[in-house]
Amino acid sequence: MLYHLHELQRSWLSSASTFASIGSEMLSNPALPFGYMGMGQMASSALEVFAHATATYGKPAWGIEHVTVGREEYPVVEATVLNKPFGDLKRFHREGLPDDAPRMLVVAPMSGHHATLLRGTVERMLQNYVVFVTDWADARDVPLHEGAFDLDDYIDYVIDFLEHIGPGKDGDGAHVMAVCQPSVPVFAATAIMNRDGHECAPKTLTMMGGPIDTRCSPTSVNDLAMERPIEWFRHNVIATVPVQYRGSGRKVYPGFMQLAGFMSMNLGNHMMSHYEMFKHLNKGDDASAQATKDFYDEYRSVCDMTAEFYLQTVEEVFQNHSIPNGTFMHRGKRVDLGDITKTALLAIEGERDDISGLGQTRAALELTPNLDASKKRYYMAEGAGHYGIFNGSKWRDRIAPVVEEFVAAHG
Repeated sequence: MLYHLHELQRSWLSSASTFASIGSEMLSNPALPFGYMGMGQMASSALEVFAHATATYGKPAWGIEHVTVGREEYPVVEATVLNKPFGDLKRFHREGLPDDAPRMLVVAPMSGHHATLLRGTVERMLQNYVVFVTDWADARDVPLHEGAFDLDDYIDYVIDFLEHIGPGKDGDGAHVMAVCQPSVPVFAATAIMNRDGHECAPKTLTMMGGPIDTRCSPTSVNDLAMERPIEWFRHNVIATVPVQYRGSGRKVYPGFMQLAGFMSMNLGNHMMSHYEMFKHLNKGDDASAQATKDFYDEYRSVCDMTAEFYLQTVEEVFQNHSIPNGTFMHRGKRVDLGDITKTALLAIEGERDDISGLGQTRAALELTPNLDASKKRYYMAEGAGHYGIFNGSKWRDRIAPVVEEFVAAHG
Protein backbone atom coordinates (compact mmCIF):
# COMPACT_ATOMS: atom_id res chain seq x y z
CA MET A 1 0.00 0.00 0.00
CA LEU A 2 2.88 2.37 0.84
CA TYR A 3 4.42 2.03 -2.63
CA HIS A 4 1.04 2.44 -4.34
CA LEU A 5 0.32 5.65 -2.42
CA HIS A 6 3.71 6.99 -3.42
CA GLU A 7 3.09 6.15 -7.08
CA LEU A 8 -0.28 7.94 -6.90
CA GLN A 9 1.36 11.02 -5.41
CA ARG A 10 4.19 10.87 -7.95
CA SER A 11 1.70 10.71 -10.81
CA TRP A 12 -0.17 13.77 -9.53
CA LEU A 13 2.99 15.77 -8.88
CA SER A 14 4.36 14.87 -12.30
CA SER A 15 1.31 16.47 -13.92
CA ALA A 16 1.59 19.47 -11.62
CA SER A 17 5.28 19.80 -12.52
CA THR A 18 4.48 19.77 -16.23
CA PHE A 19 1.83 22.49 -15.90
CA ALA A 20 4.13 24.58 -13.71
CA SER A 21 6.92 24.28 -16.27
CA ILE A 22 4.58 25.39 -19.06
CA GLY A 23 3.39 28.32 -16.95
CA SER A 24 6.98 29.35 -16.22
CA GLU A 25 7.89 29.31 -19.91
CA MET A 26 4.84 31.37 -20.81
CA LEU A 27 5.62 33.99 -18.18
CA SER A 28 9.25 34.29 -19.30
CA ASN A 29 8.68 34.14 -23.07
CA PRO A 30 9.74 37.51 -24.57
CA ALA A 31 7.21 37.04 -27.38
CA LEU A 32 4.36 37.14 -24.86
CA PRO A 33 3.26 40.15 -22.74
CA PHE A 34 3.30 38.32 -19.37
CA GLY A 35 7.04 38.72 -18.87
CA TYR A 36 6.75 42.49 -19.04
CA MET A 37 4.24 42.68 -16.21
CA GLY A 38 5.48 43.63 -12.76
CA MET A 39 5.19 40.16 -11.23
CA GLY A 40 5.87 38.16 -14.38
CA GLN A 41 9.52 37.27 -13.74
CA MET A 42 8.91 36.51 -10.07
CA ALA A 43 5.97 34.22 -10.83
CA SER A 44 7.95 32.50 -13.60
CA SER A 45 10.85 31.84 -11.22
CA ALA A 46 8.56 30.45 -8.53
CA LEU A 47 6.87 28.11 -10.98
CA GLU A 48 10.23 26.91 -12.32
CA VAL A 49 11.42 26.07 -8.80
CA PHE A 50 8.17 24.18 -8.12
CA ALA A 51 8.39 22.33 -11.45
CA HIS A 52 11.94 21.23 -10.71
CA ALA A 53 11.16 20.18 -7.13
CA THR A 54 8.20 18.00 -8.17
CA ALA A 55 9.62 16.45 -11.35
CA THR A 56 10.17 12.70 -11.68
CA TYR A 57 13.80 11.65 -11.95
CA GLY A 58 15.11 8.47 -13.53
CA LYS A 59 18.60 7.03 -13.43
CA PRO A 60 21.08 9.69 -14.59
CA ALA A 61 23.65 8.99 -17.28
CA TRP A 62 27.30 9.00 -16.28
CA GLY A 63 28.03 11.54 -18.99
CA ILE A 64 31.81 11.53 -18.52
CA GLU A 65 32.99 12.28 -22.04
CA HIS A 66 36.36 13.82 -21.25
CA VAL A 67 38.65 14.62 -18.34
CA THR A 68 41.15 17.43 -17.92
CA VAL A 69 44.67 16.65 -16.74
CA GLY A 70 46.80 19.74 -16.34
CA ARG A 71 45.97 21.83 -19.39
CA GLU A 72 45.16 18.88 -21.60
CA GLU A 73 41.73 17.40 -22.24
CA TYR A 74 41.43 13.67 -22.89
CA PRO A 75 38.40 11.72 -24.17
CA VAL A 76 36.98 9.02 -21.91
CA VAL A 77 35.59 5.66 -23.00
CA GLU A 78 32.84 4.09 -20.86
CA ALA A 79 32.01 0.40 -21.14
CA THR A 80 30.05 -2.23 -19.23
CA VAL A 81 32.46 -5.14 -18.81
CA LEU A 82 30.37 -7.47 -16.63
CA ASN A 83 26.60 -7.83 -16.28
CA LYS A 84 24.99 -9.34 -13.19
CA PRO A 85 21.34 -9.24 -12.08
CA PHE A 86 21.87 -6.82 -9.19
CA GLY A 87 24.69 -4.74 -10.60
CA ASP A 88 27.08 -4.22 -13.48
CA LEU A 89 30.78 -3.52 -13.53
CA LYS A 90 31.58 -0.33 -15.45
CA ARG A 91 34.99 0.54 -16.84
CA PHE A 92 36.18 4.09 -17.56
CA HIS A 93 39.42 4.66 -19.41
CA ARG A 94 40.88 7.92 -20.67
CA GLU A 95 43.23 8.33 -23.55
CA GLY A 96 46.82 9.12 -22.66
CA LEU A 97 47.11 6.72 -19.72
CA PRO A 98 50.17 4.45 -19.83
CA ASP A 99 49.59 0.75 -20.47
CA ASP A 100 50.59 -0.08 -16.89
CA ALA A 101 48.34 2.55 -15.27
CA PRO A 102 47.00 1.43 -11.86
CA ARG A 103 43.48 0.04 -11.77
CA MET A 104 41.01 1.40 -9.23
CA LEU A 105 37.71 -0.27 -8.33
CA VAL A 106 35.31 2.29 -6.86
CA VAL A 107 32.60 0.49 -4.88
CA ALA A 108 29.51 2.68 -4.87
CA PRO A 109 27.10 2.69 -1.95
CA MET A 110 23.86 0.75 -2.14
CA SER A 111 21.98 3.20 0.01
CA GLY A 112 19.20 4.73 -2.06
CA HIS A 113 21.12 6.65 -4.73
CA HIS A 114 22.47 5.51 -8.06
CA ALA A 115 26.19 4.98 -8.51
CA THR A 116 26.25 8.14 -10.64
CA LEU A 117 26.30 10.07 -7.37
CA LEU A 118 30.04 9.32 -7.54
CA ARG A 119 30.50 10.99 -10.92
CA GLY A 120 32.86 13.55 -9.40
CA THR A 121 34.81 10.79 -7.67
CA VAL A 122 35.29 8.91 -10.93
CA GLU A 123 36.23 12.02 -12.89
CA ARG A 124 39.00 12.88 -10.44
CA MET A 125 40.36 9.33 -10.27
CA LEU A 126 40.43 9.13 -14.07
CA GLN A 127 43.37 11.50 -14.09
CA ASN A 128 45.71 8.70 -13.00
CA TYR A 129 43.80 5.40 -12.98
CA VAL A 130 41.78 3.06 -15.10
CA VAL A 131 38.56 3.24 -13.09
CA PHE A 132 36.04 0.46 -12.54
CA VAL A 133 32.73 1.18 -10.79
CA THR A 134 30.02 -1.01 -9.27
CA ASP A 135 26.83 0.17 -10.97
CA TRP A 136 24.14 -1.29 -8.70
CA ALA A 137 20.69 -2.07 -10.08
CA ASP A 138 17.43 -0.59 -8.83
CA ALA A 139 15.88 -3.51 -6.93
CA ARG A 140 12.42 -2.62 -8.26
CA ASP A 141 13.65 -3.54 -11.74
CA VAL A 142 15.12 -6.96 -10.86
CA PRO A 143 12.60 -9.77 -11.50
CA LEU A 144 11.79 -12.11 -8.63
CA HIS A 145 13.20 -15.10 -10.47
CA GLU A 146 16.70 -13.61 -10.03
CA GLY A 147 16.46 -14.46 -6.35
CA ALA A 148 17.45 -12.52 -3.24
CA PHE A 149 20.34 -10.14 -2.62
CA ASP A 150 21.77 -9.64 0.87
CA LEU A 151 25.10 -8.77 2.49
CA ASP A 152 26.53 -12.19 1.60
CA ASP A 153 25.69 -11.56 -2.04
CA TYR A 154 27.16 -8.06 -1.90
CA ILE A 155 30.48 -9.49 -0.68
CA ASP A 156 30.36 -12.16 -3.40
CA TYR A 157 29.76 -9.49 -6.04
CA VAL A 158 32.77 -7.48 -4.86
CA ILE A 159 34.97 -10.58 -5.07
CA ASP A 160 33.54 -11.45 -8.51
CA PHE A 161 34.25 -7.93 -9.76
CA LEU A 162 37.84 -8.06 -8.49
CA GLU A 163 38.30 -11.45 -10.15
CA HIS A 164 36.99 -10.05 -13.43
CA ILE A 165 39.43 -7.13 -13.24
CA GLY A 166 42.08 -9.72 -12.50
CA PRO A 167 45.67 -9.40 -11.31
CA GLY A 168 47.83 -6.74 -12.92
CA LYS A 169 51.15 -7.15 -14.70
CA ASP A 170 52.79 -7.18 -11.27
CA GLY A 171 50.62 -10.13 -10.25
CA ASP A 172 48.67 -8.17 -7.63
CA GLY A 173 45.02 -7.19 -7.44
CA ALA A 174 43.50 -3.79 -8.14
CA HIS A 175 43.27 -0.89 -5.73
CA VAL A 176 39.81 -0.46 -4.15
CA MET A 177 37.92 2.55 -2.87
CA ALA A 178 34.79 1.93 -0.77
CA VAL A 179 32.65 5.05 -0.50
CA CYS A 180 30.56 5.19 2.68
CA GLN A 181 28.15 2.22 3.16
CA PRO A 182 30.17 -0.43 1.26
CA SER A 183 33.13 0.01 3.61
CA VAL A 184 31.73 -2.83 5.75
CA PRO A 185 31.14 -5.52 3.07
CA VAL A 186 34.32 -4.53 1.18
CA PHE A 187 36.32 -4.71 4.43
CA ALA A 188 34.91 -8.21 4.94
CA ALA A 189 35.64 -9.22 1.33
CA THR A 190 39.21 -8.01 1.78
CA ALA A 191 39.64 -10.18 4.88
CA ILE A 192 38.24 -13.22 3.06
CA MET A 193 40.52 -12.74 0.05
CA ASN A 194 43.57 -12.20 2.29
CA ARG A 195 42.68 -15.36 4.22
CA ASP A 196 42.43 -17.38 1.04
CA GLY A 197 45.62 -15.98 -0.44
CA HIS A 198 43.58 -14.78 -3.42
CA GLU A 199 45.70 -13.33 -6.21
CA CYS A 200 43.06 -10.65 -6.82
CA ALA A 201 42.96 -9.42 -3.21
CA PRO A 202 43.01 -5.60 -3.15
CA LYS A 203 46.47 -4.10 -3.17
CA THR A 204 45.11 -1.13 -1.21
CA LEU A 205 41.71 -0.44 0.32
CA THR A 206 40.56 3.12 0.89
CA MET A 207 37.47 3.43 3.12
CA MET A 208 35.73 6.80 3.07
CA GLY A 209 33.09 7.76 5.64
CA GLY A 210 32.23 4.13 6.31
CA PRO A 211 30.21 2.82 9.31
CA ILE A 212 32.79 0.30 10.53
CA ASP A 213 32.02 0.94 14.22
CA THR A 214 28.94 3.11 14.68
CA ARG A 215 29.43 3.24 18.44
CA CYS A 216 32.05 5.92 17.82
CA SER A 217 30.55 9.43 17.70
CA PRO A 218 27.04 8.16 16.92
CA THR A 219 24.97 10.33 14.58
CA SER A 220 21.20 10.70 14.27
CA VAL A 221 21.26 7.92 11.64
CA ASN A 222 22.96 5.60 14.13
CA ASP A 223 20.60 6.61 16.93
CA LEU A 224 17.54 5.83 14.82
CA ALA A 225 18.81 2.32 14.13
CA MET A 226 19.42 1.69 17.84
CA GLU A 227 16.15 3.13 19.10
CA ARG A 228 13.93 0.58 17.37
CA PRO A 229 14.02 -3.23 17.09
CA ILE A 230 14.61 -4.78 13.69
CA GLU A 231 10.95 -5.84 13.51
CA TRP A 232 9.92 -2.19 13.57
CA PHE A 233 11.90 -1.59 10.39
CA ARG A 234 10.48 -4.76 8.82
CA HIS A 235 6.89 -3.66 9.45
CA ASN A 236 7.21 0.10 8.84
CA VAL A 237 9.69 0.77 6.02
CA ILE A 238 9.55 -2.34 3.83
CA ALA A 239 7.22 -2.21 0.83
CA THR A 240 6.23 -4.42 -2.11
CA VAL A 241 7.13 -3.34 -5.64
CA PRO A 242 3.90 -2.68 -7.59
CA VAL A 243 2.90 -4.49 -10.76
CA GLN A 244 4.10 -1.88 -13.28
CA TYR A 245 7.77 -2.61 -12.55
CA ARG A 246 9.85 -5.63 -13.59
CA GLY A 247 10.54 -6.46 -9.95
CA SER A 248 6.83 -6.69 -9.16
CA GLY A 249 6.23 -8.50 -5.89
CA ARG A 250 9.79 -8.01 -4.56
CA LYS A 251 10.12 -6.72 -0.99
CA VAL A 252 12.23 -3.56 -0.94
CA TYR A 253 13.28 -0.58 1.12
CA PRO A 254 12.09 2.16 -1.26
CA GLY A 255 14.51 4.82 -2.38
CA PHE A 256 11.87 7.50 -1.83
CA MET A 257 11.88 6.68 1.88
CA GLN A 258 15.65 6.95 2.07
CA LEU A 259 15.49 10.30 0.26
CA ALA A 260 12.83 11.56 2.65
CA GLY A 261 15.04 10.60 5.58
CA PHE A 262 18.09 12.36 4.17
CA MET A 263 16.09 15.47 3.27
CA SER A 264 14.58 15.69 6.76
CA MET A 265 18.04 15.60 8.36
CA ASN A 266 18.90 18.94 6.74
CA LEU A 267 15.49 20.28 5.79
CA GLY A 268 16.43 23.90 6.53
CA ASN A 269 19.45 23.72 4.23
CA HIS A 270 17.41 22.17 1.42
CA MET A 271 14.72 24.84 1.73
CA MET A 272 17.35 27.57 1.69
CA SER A 273 18.94 26.05 -1.42
CA HIS A 274 15.64 26.25 -3.26
CA TYR A 275 15.04 29.81 -2.05
CA GLU A 276 18.49 30.75 -3.34
CA MET A 277 17.65 29.09 -6.66
CA PHE A 278 14.47 31.20 -6.83
CA LYS A 279 16.49 34.38 -6.21
CA HIS A 280 19.04 33.44 -8.87
CA LEU A 281 16.28 32.81 -11.42
CA ASN A 282 14.53 36.04 -10.51
CA LYS A 283 17.77 37.97 -11.09
CA GLY A 284 18.45 36.19 -14.36
CA ASP A 285 21.47 34.34 -12.95
CA ASP A 286 20.74 31.12 -14.82
CA ALA A 287 24.23 29.67 -14.29
CA SER A 288 23.94 29.69 -10.48
CA ALA A 289 20.41 28.33 -10.64
CA GLN A 290 21.55 25.54 -12.95
CA ALA A 291 24.26 24.49 -10.49
CA THR A 292 21.56 23.93 -7.86
CA LYS A 293 19.38 22.09 -10.37
CA ASP A 294 22.25 19.81 -11.35
CA PHE A 295 22.86 18.84 -7.72
CA TYR A 296 19.21 18.02 -7.04
CA ASP A 297 18.78 16.21 -10.36
CA GLU A 298 21.28 13.70 -8.99
CA TYR A 299 20.22 13.87 -5.33
CA ARG A 300 16.55 13.16 -6.10
CA SER A 301 17.35 10.25 -8.41
CA VAL A 302 16.86 7.33 -6.06
CA CYS A 303 16.63 3.55 -6.29
CA ASP A 304 15.29 0.76 -4.10
CA MET A 305 17.26 -1.76 -2.05
CA THR A 306 16.19 -5.34 -1.47
CA ALA A 307 14.50 -5.77 1.91
CA GLU A 308 16.91 -8.52 2.96
CA PHE A 309 19.98 -6.38 2.24
CA TYR A 310 18.58 -3.35 4.06
CA LEU A 311 17.39 -5.26 7.12
CA GLN A 312 20.60 -7.27 7.42
CA THR A 313 22.65 -4.08 7.17
CA VAL A 314 20.63 -2.36 9.89
CA GLU A 315 20.88 -5.38 12.18
CA GLU A 316 24.51 -6.40 11.63
CA VAL A 317 26.15 -3.01 11.11
CA PHE A 318 24.12 -0.58 13.20
CA GLN A 319 22.55 -2.72 15.93
CA ASN A 320 24.81 -5.71 16.58
CA HIS A 321 28.07 -3.99 15.56
CA SER A 322 29.16 -7.34 14.17
CA ILE A 323 32.36 -6.09 12.51
CA PRO A 324 34.00 -4.54 15.62
CA ASN A 325 32.62 -7.32 17.83
CA GLY A 326 34.21 -9.97 15.62
CA THR A 327 30.92 -11.76 14.96
CA PHE A 328 30.36 -10.80 11.31
CA MET A 329 29.53 -13.87 9.22
CA HIS A 330 29.78 -14.64 5.51
CA ARG A 331 28.09 -17.77 4.19
CA GLY A 332 28.01 -19.22 7.69
CA LYS A 333 31.69 -18.61 8.42
CA ARG A 334 33.05 -15.93 10.74
CA VAL A 335 35.07 -13.19 9.07
CA ASP A 336 38.39 -12.69 10.89
CA LEU A 337 39.83 -9.22 10.27
CA GLY A 338 43.10 -10.48 11.64
CA ASP A 339 43.52 -12.28 8.31
CA ILE A 340 44.28 -8.97 6.61
CA THR A 341 48.07 -8.96 6.30
CA LYS A 342 48.62 -7.93 2.68
CA THR A 343 46.17 -5.15 1.76
CA ALA A 344 47.22 -1.64 2.83
CA LEU A 345 44.39 0.33 4.49
CA LEU A 346 43.54 4.03 4.27
CA ALA A 347 40.69 5.41 6.41
CA ILE A 348 39.26 8.82 5.47
CA GLU A 349 36.72 10.77 7.53
CA GLY A 350 35.06 14.16 7.23
CA GLU A 351 35.23 16.50 10.20
CA ARG A 352 31.58 17.51 9.74
CA ASP A 353 30.18 14.18 8.59
CA ASP A 354 26.66 13.93 10.04
CA ILE A 355 26.06 10.38 8.74
CA SER A 356 29.25 8.51 9.70
CA GLY A 357 30.73 10.21 12.76
CA LEU A 358 34.41 10.68 13.51
CA GLY A 359 36.13 7.48 14.54
CA GLN A 360 33.70 5.13 12.80
CA THR A 361 35.94 4.53 9.79
CA ARG A 362 39.21 4.92 11.66
CA ALA A 363 38.17 1.92 13.77
CA ALA A 364 39.11 -0.32 10.82
CA LEU A 365 42.80 0.39 11.46
CA GLU A 366 42.48 -0.84 15.04
CA LEU A 367 40.62 -4.00 14.01
CA THR A 368 43.48 -5.37 11.89
CA PRO A 369 46.12 -6.39 14.47
CA ASN A 370 48.22 -8.44 12.06
CA LEU A 371 48.62 -5.72 9.43
CA ASP A 372 51.91 -3.86 9.73
CA ALA A 373 51.55 -0.26 10.91
CA SER A 374 53.39 0.93 7.80
CA LYS A 375 50.41 -0.25 5.76
CA LYS A 376 47.88 1.84 7.67
CA ARG A 377 47.03 5.51 7.32
CA TYR A 378 44.32 7.82 8.63
CA TYR A 379 43.22 11.16 7.20
CA MET A 380 40.61 13.54 8.59
CA ALA A 381 39.37 16.13 6.09
CA GLU A 382 38.83 19.39 7.96
CA GLY A 383 35.54 21.11 7.19
CA ALA A 384 34.27 18.26 5.01
CA GLY A 385 30.77 16.86 5.43
CA HIS A 386 29.62 13.43 4.31
CA TYR A 387 29.28 14.25 0.60
CA GLY A 388 32.33 16.51 0.66
CA ILE A 389 34.51 13.47 1.26
CA PHE A 390 33.99 12.23 -2.29
CA ASN A 391 32.64 15.20 -4.23
CA GLY A 392 33.42 18.88 -4.65
CA SER A 393 36.54 20.98 -4.21
CA LYS A 394 37.67 19.42 -0.91
CA TRP A 395 37.61 16.01 -2.56
CA ARG A 396 39.40 17.15 -5.71
CA ASP A 397 42.05 19.35 -4.12
CA ARG A 398 42.74 17.84 -0.70
CA ILE A 399 41.41 14.30 -0.33
CA ALA A 400 42.13 12.79 -3.76
CA PRO A 401 45.85 13.67 -3.50
CA VAL A 402 45.99 11.76 -0.20
CA VAL A 403 44.50 8.71 -1.93
CA GLU A 404 46.94 9.02 -4.83
CA GLU A 405 49.92 9.34 -2.51
CA PHE A 406 48.82 6.30 -0.51
CA VAL A 407 48.25 4.19 -3.63
CA ALA A 408 51.65 5.20 -5.03
CA ALA A 409 53.37 4.31 -1.75
CA HIS A 410 51.86 0.81 -1.74
CA GLY A 411 51.58 0.24 -5.49
